Amino acid sequence: MPTLTTAPPPLLLPLSRRPQASQAVLVHPGGGGLSPYTPLAVRLGRRNGVSGIRAGGLFAGERPDDDIETMVERYLPLLDTLPRRPELLIGWSMGGVLAWELGARLARTGPAPAVVMIDSFTRRDEFGSVHRADVVERIMRSVHAKVAPRDQRWAEATAHAHVTASGRHRVTSTHPGPALLMACASPHRDTQVENWTRLSPRLRVRELDCGHFDVFDGKALPDVLAHLDEFLTGARNRSPKPLGGQR
Repeated sequence: MPTLTTAPPPLLLPLSRRPQASQAVLVHPGGGGLSPYTPLAVRLGRRNGVSGIRAGGLFAGERPDDDIETMVERYLPLLDTLPRRPELLIGWSMGGVLAWELGARLARTGPAPAVVMIDSFTRRDEFGSVHRADVVERIMRSVHAKVAPRDQRWAEATAHAHVTASGRHRVTSTHPGPALLMACASPHRDTQVENWTRLSPRLRVRELDCGHFDVFDGKALPDVLAHLDEFLTGARNRSPKPLGGQR
């Protein structure tokens, strides 16, 4: 008897269905999964429709992308399938770079969405001289409990592809919409902030007193959520159509 196979889930996943509310999109970090974003999805889901974009490569039969531009081209059409044009894009680490690039593309054809970047970098070398194996190991450690043993090899291959993508990419696109950078404690933070500031006339910066891989743990998470709430409140107050939609 042939083995039954289950088709992988779509790349765009609904996390909170509110078709009449404004739409927020969480874009995967390096490693490709969305599980770190659960607290953000819960908070945003009180007011917004929320979707998440996972990476390709996490399931059998999929190949991970190792280029940021390829990911942007793959993900941009997915946003057209939402009930409304997204008004908010959020990402941690590489996810923030993807959110920025997607937001810059959307701004070419309509209102610029707000973008939130959680310790993202315009260039990989801003992050410091970290060995590839160490980064992949940290990514795998962060997703270990959430990946079935049979899927570990796909997750590791995707992590390697994303480290390659981050190393190749340089953010040069400007974004005219409101933007928030949450920057973790690091010797490179001044350079990180300076480079993003050159690309955004409306960038706000908030500091996180934690390391890059600790932003969603118990100590740092309240600050992440507080900074997000503050930014969204300000964006709603400055927008003729309040960001956050209906309750």
